[in-house]
Amino acid sequence: MNTKRLTILSITISTLLMGSVSQIQAATEGEVTVYSSRKEHLIQPLFEQFTKQTGIEVNYLTGSGSDLIERLKLEGSNTPADMFMTVDAGDLWYAGTQDIFQSASTETIKSNIPSYLRDPNGLWTGLSVRARTIVYSSDRVNPSELSTYGDLASNNWNKKLCLRTSKKIYTKSLVASIIHNQGEEKASEVISGWVNNLAAVPNAKDSHVMDAIIAGQCDVGLVNTYYYGRLIEKTPDAPIKLFWANQETTGVHVNVSGAGITKHASNPTEATQLLEWLSSAEAQSIYGSLNKEYPANQNIDSDEIVSSWGSFNQDKMNLSIAGELQADAVKLMQRLGYK
Repeated sequence: MNTKRLTILSITISTLLMGSVSQIQAATEGEVTVYSSRKEHLIQPLFEQFTKQTGIEVNYLTGSGSDLIERLKLEGSNTPADMFMTVDAGDLWYAGTQDIFQSASTETIKSNIPSYLRDPNGLWTGLSVRARTIVYSSDRVNPSELSTYGDLASNNWNKKLCLRTSKKIYTKSLVASIIHNQGEEKASEVISGWVNNLAAVPNAKDSHVMDAIIAGQCDVGLVNTYYYGRLIEKTPDAPIKLFWANQETTGVHVNVSGAGITKHASNPTEATQLLEWLSSAEAQSIYGSLNKEYPANQNIDSDEIVSSWGSFNQDKMNLSIAGELQADAVKLMQRLGYK
């Protein structure tokens, strides 16, 4: 196996500042070093296939996205990292504001990945898509009752709504998209209605939201679709289904996992080759099958299970806006008591 894991999974800022994590040597020519907040089992198969096809070895280090960003900032021009991978456009946008990326907007990437899933300045590109939409109890809810994210704020769902905590980046990005699409005043009405309709304190995980619906604690919720895919793969007869929100308006809110080439990459040519390959048909198919995500390359068919959920209209808001409006989304949720 050519793919090399460099160090421990979890890296904390305190250990970085204390210098207790061993120094990682910069990759030699013909290698790429990747810092990734995506878990090892979701990236190793991709890197192994890339190495098999190109002969370029991939060294990787996994950990918290925020910790890895701080590590990159501390290492500066001495970083061994050629690429940074993370989840959520908000985190990618933040990494871009910290001056750790260089532009890598090649014709191949532009051809493979639509513009709304890429940074306008080429600093990062989305590599897999996760839709955040409505889930509902198939025992207690008729899908004809459902329509939009905003409708979940109506009295129809009083004490019937379960949500994930506002502290999670996925929630922040969704609320940022509502602010962008409908304005802050309307977004305030939606979030206030959500809070009033909660059947319980917001959950820590999307899987907890679905568990609560199945248990009868609530009837509807919001989740990333790959969590639903994991559940259905294990429990095909679970009494819970997806509903595509906002199909007559803005479309379903989507987000990405993605990557960019680091500003101080020692091997930018090899890193760019990896980034282009990750946007290719072969890599996109692997992405989808590993985590029940949608391909960012819109010319690729989804995993069989994912395809069975049907097609939907995506919100075409450029995902950099999710980062730009993240602070506004946090302030709004705090003001309205969304915990």
